[in-house]
Amino acid sequence: MTIWRTLLLIAISTSAWPAQASETQCAAASDMSYICEIVNAEDLVLIPGSEWLLASGYSPGGAVYAINSESNAIIQTYNPSRANHNARAFPGCSKPPPAATFIAHGLNIRRAQSGRSTLYVVGHGGREAIEVFDVDSHRDKPELTWIGCVMMPAGLDANSVASHSDGSLRITVLMHPEDTFTDVFAGTKTGAVYAWSPGETSIQKLAGSELPGNNGIEISADGTEVYVVSTGMSTLSVFSNTNPMRLLRATPKMDFSPDNIHLTPEGLIMTGGPSWIDHACETKEAFDLEKFATCPRGSVAATFDPISLKEVQRWRAGPNPAFSNATMAVMVGDDVWLGTFSGTRIGIITAAD
Repeated sequence: MTIWRTLLLIAISTSAWPAQASETQCAAASDMSYICEIVNAEDLVLIPGSEWLLASGYSPGGAVYAINSESNAIIQTYNPSRANHNARAFPGCSKPPPAATFIAHGLNIRRAQSGRSTLYVVGHGGREAIEVFDVDSHRDKPELTWIGCVMMPAGLDANSVASHSDGSLRITVLMHPEDTFTDVFAGTKTGAVYAWSPGETSIQKLAGSELPGNNGIEISADGTEVYVVSTGMSTLSVFSNTNPMRLLRATPKMDFSPDNIHLTPEGLIMTGGPSWIDHACETKEAFDLEKFATCPRGSVAATFDPISLKEVQRWRAGPNPAFSNATMAVMVGDDVWLGTFSGTRIGIITAAD
């Protein structure tokens, strides 16, 4: 069973369906407040020049939500009838995915012309593909228009995606079909980075990119380096953006499990994930995904210098059954917003004075 299908079964079994729109703010805990009624917001990105964020709904029909950072209003934004296929850039994909089966995973957004951005979404459900949208933020509420997709080869499930200014992509696959989570945490190289360019109908594996569980991915501001998280090693690695790729440097093993990564406006690498040490569950040698996912764990967010890979700043929240399984972190003003692959809340850590 592939990673997203495994996590999806866990997520559905532990989550409730949200309302289509809500301004509900849940009661805060001692070290975290919440935005509620949003299912499995696995990744979050800020729409450039806007007070809105986009969140992936990691459940059938969840698709993509827009969240207003000022009012906390939540809007379901995906509508397959809003489509304008760019056949030249995306010749291998002509129709948007059905809303009922669309499952959104990793996100990447890139500013285009004024008031517009391009959103790349790792999509599961009816098909395995990177779904691509034009985002119009001129309006009172963001509007997404589907413009194409990049189909994944049979048997490969994408995890995260990063984009170049020319629209070319770098895509992670956490596990190949013959691999398991046991292999990932045993240190076996189970995943890799794949590349695609506009106009192509297939993706290609980049030699030298293999890691134990290739997860979050981002591209340096100058396009020369690629940052990749290893789930199995709990590390952040930096590769040359070449084919074959060359490993340039990596962090030591972290005390939390980094997941999605994004660049901050200051050029730092930001990530988040569940703590390996801050929990109240039994620890066994064999990794059990279901027990890990249902164990309340502390949440960690951190920024890293992309050159030295030294940790710049860290935020923490303790174990709490109301919010666990953190998958990412993003700065919203002075606060840190955390996504999760299993839950009905977005966690918010308020920056200390």
